[in-house]
Amino acid sequence: MPGTLTIEWRHIGESVDGTCVRCAATGRTLAEVVAAIRPALSARRVRVQVTETVLPPERIAESNMILFNGVPLEDLIDEARVEMTPCVSCSCITGTDAICRAIVCGEETHEAVPADLILKAALKVVEP
Repeated sequence: MPGTLTIEWRHIGESVDGTCVRCAATGRTLAEVVAAIRPALSARRVRVQVTETVLPPERIAESNMILFNGVPLEDLIDEARVEMTPCVSCSCITGTDAICRAIVCGEETHEAVPADLILKAALKVVEP
């Protein structure tokens, strides 16, 4: 199954290094998952391309979003949904009270997107 898995990670901040605490944790986890699955996908002739989009403060509602071939993670996992929760770290970046995306899966709310959900969404996109 040749092709490309394009993963876009969107986050707030002036730079990739200057993002909020929860987005930084998501970014580190995303990098770990991609490093782990890239060899297996490469063997199946699937190229993995990761891009980061730094958002301006007025697009904070999109911060901490991961898209797989243009589809948000929460749309790929049946039991996942987005909830907006207060984020002190983003408040420091924007200078105002901020609420950010969190992923709710079952009874658990994840401010940083966990590895198992990233992996599940990625595999769902590339599985026949």
